[in-house]
Amino acid sequence: MPEIRLTSLAHGGGCGCKLAPGVLRDLLKDMPLGGTFPDLLVGLETGDDAAVYRINDTQAIVATTDFFTPIVDDPTDFGRIAAANALSDVYAMGGKPLLALAILGIPLGKIEPSVVRAILAGGASICAEAGIPVAGGHSIDVPEPIYGLAVIGLVNPARVMRNGAARAGDALILTKPLGIGILSAALKQDAPGLPPEAYAALVRTATRLNTVGADLAVLPSVHAMTDVTGFGLAGHALEMCRASHLGASIGIAALPLLPGIAALARNGIRTGAATRNWASYGEEVRLAGTEPWHQDLICDPQSSGGLLVAVAPEGAPAAMALLREAGFAESAIIGHITSGPPLLTITA
Repeated sequence: MPEIRLTSLAHGGGCGCKLAPGVLRDLLKDMPLGGTFPDLLVGLETGDDAAVYRINDTQAIVATTDFFTPIVDDPTDFGRIAAANALSDVYAMGGKPLLALAILGIPLGKIEPSVVRAILAGGASICAEAGIPVAGGHSIDVPEPIYGLAVIGLVNPARVMRNGAARAGDALILTKPLGIGILSAALKQDAPGLPPEAYAALVRTATRLNTVGADLAVLPSVHAMTDVTGFGLAGHALEMCRASHLGASIGIAALPLLPGIAALARNGIRTGAATRNWASYGEEVRLAGTEPWHQDLICDPQSSGGLLVAVAPEGAPAAMALLREAGFAESAIIGHITSGPPLLTITA
């Protein structure tokens, strides 16, 4: 069987293959909410990262599932990135994972069994890093390769992190640099000006576990949290705004970026998902003094991106110190929550 690039088998890569946020909202608008289940602490209502179901006064289950098509060609790295991305939902809720189940779709006859084993091994290695087993899973024959996890975790009901508890005046912290989608598109296109360390930077960032979310949830000054994935920074910030019934302001100059991202974006490197994202929520974003490429940057889908954290201003130094100690050296305060309607303002 000839060697085939994994990314060539998929129409989109990583979180860039997610349904556009506007399409998803329309599909889910008639879904029944969980109001009749008093122990369902977090459901569909605010588009949060995972479901949370209370067991007792000190324990609640966190449940999530996440999978996508290849963002890179190396099968082990694909498995690692997809697994880290799925686990992130539990950390974003302030929880800790207990176990995972693998979700695997493979186009039979197009991929060598050794490649499939490498994908599974990559995912298992990240789960081992998180201290949990891959306890089972499900596989199907599909036209495009997909991989991900269903994850079960635990959280104290009193420490559940939601995306809808931000307060006016809160500082906004982003824990990882942006640009994963732009960088993956540039790698796929073999774009000129691509930094030599680009691939290593992408994998290093996308496979870094967001375990720090559980530690941030303990800080009383941290009010809300979500992870930044397929809808881009703007999309997930807007989810926080809508759920909190507040606005937000973010400064482009404050954003941490992966190496070479600004130059690539200026040269028009973008994903199709960035365009779909803007079409879904652009009317809720106000651009002030920005350049055209900034739009692609804030809409760029992040596969296993960082956490977006709303923290009281007086608690921001402690949160930043915790992040630095945990190894998130590129984390930064990128803006703040504002009073008023749920609109996002982006300034230069």
